[in-house]
Amino acid sequence: MNRTADRRPKAAARNRRVAGMDPEKRRQILDGAQAIFHAQGFDAASMNEIAAAAGVSKGTLYVYFEDKEHLFVALIEREREKHRQHIYDALTEHPDLPRALAGFGANLIRLLTDPFSLSAHRIVLGVAERMPEIGRAFYERGPLLGGQRLGAFLEGRVAAGDLAIDDSFLAASQFIDLCQATLLRPRLFNADPRPPSEAEIRRVVDEAVAMFLARYATPALRATLSPPRAP
Repeated sequence: MNRTADRRPKAAARNRRVAGMDPEKRRQILDGAQAIFHAQGFDAASMNEIAAAAGVSKGTLYVYFEDKEHLFVALIEREREKHRQHIYDALTEHPDLPRALAGFGANLIRLLTDPFSLSAHRIVLGVAERMPEIGRAFYERGPLLGGQRLGAFLEGRVAAGDLAIDDSFLAASQFIDLCQATLLRPRLFNADPRPPSEAEIRRVVDEAVAMFLARYATPALRATLSPPRAP
């Protein structure tokens, strides 16, 4: 029996498993992609240019990402991870519920109206019809996860006697949508290219908190409420 030949399939399998798994190489590719997307936009960027900017071969690039769309989604996820915890910190930093919700809402809107985030939304919407898995991944790792995490926080406040909510995910989604009113869509469609001012964010988010608590706050909580203010 040829033991050397017997070992080759196992070695090849191990090589296949580790292909595309080097975190430093992946970071290198994402950094190169970010530079190209920023300089040229998504449509004009090519995988050849991304590979050159990342300092890798085109073959190596395709080991990590099958196409430009999946590469962009990975870049979106990396940017989300940088900001995700900050968004939710407000929910635990403030024991006062109106302040906690206002802080969460303001942080969320600052992220959603960031130029990179707006560009990401437009690009994903543009490819979602022909590549539904891209749209699904973007939704599940972003809006769906955000609604679930806020919903879990709301369930805790239901248990504490502050809120009366039957469907925490629905209530969380309603609050997130209220915070976006007049701020996100005009910028998403490039009808208003200016970033929202802090005063605009505070006004819209404070109104969102007031509407949300008018529907879901328990009488005991209402008796203690003062007007919320987004930080």
